[in-house]
Amino acid sequence: MTTQSTNLFEARDLLREWTGRNIRARYQQSALGWLWAVFQPAAQVAIFSVIFTLFVPVKTGGTPYVIFSYVALVPWTFFAVSLTDMSNSLVSNMSLVTKIYFPREALPVAAMLARLMDFGVAAGLLVVLMLYYHVPVFLLGYLCLPLILATQLLLVLGIGLACAAANVFYRDVQSFLTLALQIWFYACPIIYPMSMVPGRIRSYYSLNPMVGIIEAYRDVLLNGRMPGSYLTEAFVLSLSVFLIGYWFFKRVEFQFADVV
Repeated sequence: MTTQSTNLFEARDLLREWTGRNIRARYQQSALGWLWAVFQPAAQVAIFSVIFTLFVPVKTGGTPYVIFSYVALVPWTFFAVSLTDMSNSLVSNMSLVTKIYFPREALPVAAMLARLMDFGVAAGLLVVLMLYYHVPVFLLGYLCLPLILATQLLLVLGIGLACAAANVFYRDVQSFLTLALQIWFYACPIIYPMSMVPGRIRSYYSLNPMVGIIEAYRDVLLNGRMPGSYLTEAFVLSLSVFLIGYWFFKRVEFQFADVV
């Protein structure tokens, strides 16, 4: 693992170039460009706010539903679109994979980094919402944000690397991933608070690492408190997923060039 990490580090210029290429390809012919990174979660929040404020009211502990849902949708959107792009990153570049030697994980990692830029843009609107709704500043909690993001990145990398490798051999992996993400969305406290989850299943529910990640973002950014033990649990689960996903990727990597 150390040697391969060094190889990827040595290919950082290539990684940077691929990341930039992914960003340019997505927005080059787009009139709105970077604004799409904000419009997607903002449009979803608008729809959810109407439904869960007017028709099926959801109690959010006094937090306006707009910012309650947006603070969860931003990391979820990053999670979902990153996995979608990563799973297709090797298949869409098979001509490179079969002819040129480079650290193969550079392709899915570049796909994730390109979406990380979108994540940063979308977070800009969150700052505006926090100012508009006069959310108190919690400087001590903000120090936890890098740890929360690192936990999410580990989870994305683990699943994304595994899906990218599996998709080379079984092209229906991406279709399965699309379905899984649709189900996974409702298994996370995005459009509803954690308090609505029945206590008898909460311990099983929290085995979903995205639960701890989303709750940690909410606690730090909206609730003015430090993340609880669920972030530690999410970190352990995400690290395990990363190690398994990376191991699987490296285990089958030598076969990529033989599968066209």
